[in-house]
Amino acid sequence: MLDDRSKLLLKALVERYIAEGQPIGSRTLSRASGLELSPATIRNVMADLEELGLIVSPHTSAGRIPTARGYRMFVDTMLTVQPGQYSAASLAPDQPQKVISNAANLLSNLSQFVGVVIAPRRTSSFRHIEFLRLSEKRLLVIIVSPDGDVQNRVIFTEVDYTQAQLIEAANFLNSNYVGLEIEQVRERLQHEVESLRGEIAALMQAAVNVSSEAITETQDEVVISGERNLLSVSDFSSDMGHLRRAFELFEQKAQLMRLMDIAGQAEGVRIFIGGESQVVPFEDLSIVSSPYEVDGKVVGTLGVIGPTRMAYDRMIQIVDITSKLVSNALSHNK
Repeated sequence: MLDDRSKLLLKALVERYIAEGQPIGSRTLSRASGLELSPATIRNVMADLEELGLIVSPHTSAGRIPTARGYRMFVDTMLTVQPGQYSAASLAPDQPQKVISNAANLLSNLSQFVGVVIAPRRTSSFRHIEFLRLSEKRLLVIIVSPDGDVQNRVIFTEVDYTQAQLIEAANFLNSNYVGLEIEQVRERLQHEVESLRGEIAALMQAAVNVSSEAITETQDEVVISGERNLLSVSDFSSDMGHLRRAFELFEQKAQLMRLMDIAGQAEGVRIFIGGESQVVPFEDLSIVSSPYEVDGKVVGTLGVIGPTRMAYDRMIQIVDITSKLVSNALSHNK
């Protein structure tokens, strides 16, 4: 356990390093901490902190910087968050995909790092379906999901349907199959095909197929905003290897989804600091994340990805308020 003096010096060192990005020396730390200690005493405390693995001395400087373990102790035991700074942020109810996209942009703009949102898994059912004749044997299928999202798909048919036939087919589907899973609709159509006219049955089968494809294409979407912000972060711009690893993570959306899924398994805002575990595979990245809800049920995760040297108190506020805004926007849009 650290004594109060050591904790105060570690807190001052982390806060100063986050603000300035330069290794912190004994004299600077003495002024930042407000403690009337001799440089020799501070050097002794810093040596103890270094022995505990909380700080480290870069080869090119006599100053110290926090390690992942030091950041973790700071975040868990010393960080204070002042509420209300981002209360003016807003996110209007809209189609779910628009809400998710706007949320990623909001996270990025407020943090000046990378905003990431894992979109909710879509239910494989529909609330409403329509057919619109575009030209001979060419139709537009309009699929409205239970959460109000709209998907449009063009299909080509063997039969040239009249608009009256299209209305008849849409009415039948909307009257009998709304709310059912697509696979259930497919099975029921196979059993009921004999009671339907052949050309209408074929149209419905085509509609079910294209609905299934539309839903599959948009499952588990990762929305990322602000990758270019990292170009102006000195921690990355001074080391192309760090920057390359970060961009590789954003390209490998499956790995990014696994990271965010782990983050979403806990309640409230969580902080994952690179290098402290296998959760975040890169020492130079940290994730501040939170799950978000629709009508009280957790459906996805969002967060900010940036350098380990980030203002964690600000990021907590940004992620927390955005999570609440997304939850409200999606719940009110239903």
